[in-house]
Amino acid sequence: MSIYDSLLADVQLPRFHKVHMDVPKGRIRSEDIDGIVRERMTECAVLARLKPGETVAVGVGSRDIRNYDRIVRSIVDVLKEAGAKPFIFPAMGSHAGATAEGQKGLLRDRGISEETMGIQVRSSMETVVIGNTPHGLPVHFDRNADGADWVVTVGRIKPHTDFHGAHESGFYKMLAVGCGKQVGAAVCHSGGYGLMERNVTEIAEVVLQKKRLLFGIAVIEDAFGDTYQLEAVPGERFGEEDTRLLAEAKRLVPRIPFHKIDMLVLNEFGKDISGAGMDPNVTGRLGASGNEEPYADRIVALDLTEGSHHNFAGIGNADVITQRFFDKVDFLETYPNCITSRDLAGMKLPAVMPNDRNAVRIALHTIPGGAPAGGWRIVWMKNTLGMGTFLISEALIREAYGNSLLRIDGETFEITFDDRGNLCREMLGYFDGAV
Repeated sequence: MSIYDSLLADVQLPRFHKVHMDVPKGRIRSEDIDGIVRERMTECAVLARLKPGETVAVGVGSRDIRNYDRIVRSIVDVLKEAGAKPFIFPAMGSHAGATAEGQKGLLRDRGISEETMGIQVRSSMETVVIGNTPHGLPVHFDRNADGADWVVTVGRIKPHTDFHGAHESGFYKMLAVGCGKQVGAAVCHSGGYGLMERNVTEIAEVVLQKKRLLFGIAVIEDAFGDTYQLEAVPGERFGEEDTRLLAEAKRLVPRIPFHKIDMLVLNEFGKDISGAGMDPNVTGRLGASGNEEPYADRIVALDLTEGSHHNFAGIGNADVITQRFFDKVDFLETYPNCITSRDLAGMKLPAVMPNDRNAVRIALHTIPGGAPAGGWRIVWMKNTLGMGTFLISEALIREAYGNSLLRIDGETFEITFDDRGNLCREMLGYFDGAV
């Protein structure tokens, strides 16, 4: 028996129920993507602006967006059919280690490469300064994209994990941070998250004034990461549509449906789940912005996803991780992103436990006052995209029955661990509706 097993032996987990939550779901199938993108681009009525042979720089971000490769390929094909000469450039700020090869490699991992797209992928960290904001910040823009006749952006609209305003993650942020590469992202973050919305807005508006933005494709995803909505927006309407589509995206983000819980357990954490690894809009842990419901005393993250590419930025918002998680972290993949955003909190690591069992036990053990009279109030999820099916402890059952969005599934059961102290493989089915 390890010292952790000995010290935490008295901590007992309650029994759990599986629940299903009613949240809006996307109905766009992968095989329908090409037709929808073509239709939206036609409705956008901007292709007539292209002259034969003009170059179009297509900015593609780092996020793990569902159907991203299909969306980008459809855009490329339509542009070529219109007589243009498109090329792709990474519009991802400092991500992928803030190197040109790293960013090109990340796109390749998303299925976006010269081979799959049939055009060049021009990756460089070099920028040109195209102007200054009203507050004197230099506006950097990708050097390859700067040399094109037109620019197109392809990205996701969603609430940001660290700041809120009229423009969060969307058209404006992609222009200000993504297209600005590492140096531009650093400029935008120079005032901290308190000034991010202002800086994003002012930098993006300089880009819109100085560059020829043909259109942007906005992707809105549902709570499960599936494609919910696709829109094509002319460059001159980026400002108003960025705000409108953000409001739509916020409507789709469900929150854990309890005012207060003792512990939130996530089987996995990762950049392919949220820019912050676990979506603060779901967990209520908003970092510098303060905490909101469900006001969890402890958050435990058991593993780091493969799609994170070893980037653990944001795990400081958790309290406990496992050795399995820690063994996957890479400081060179993570720190450049955090240095650029001036985010020391993003580099912090929680307590590390040798296995899942001791990770959840130490989290409960360290809550002041011990177990409440009604029992531990625990929510256990696959990840913050897993809002459709998750587990709740017995102490939350009465509240769950009073929530019309929740459906209780089956009898209570115990959480079981294998001989290494990790969640038993058969338990994983409880998180996807298979059990």
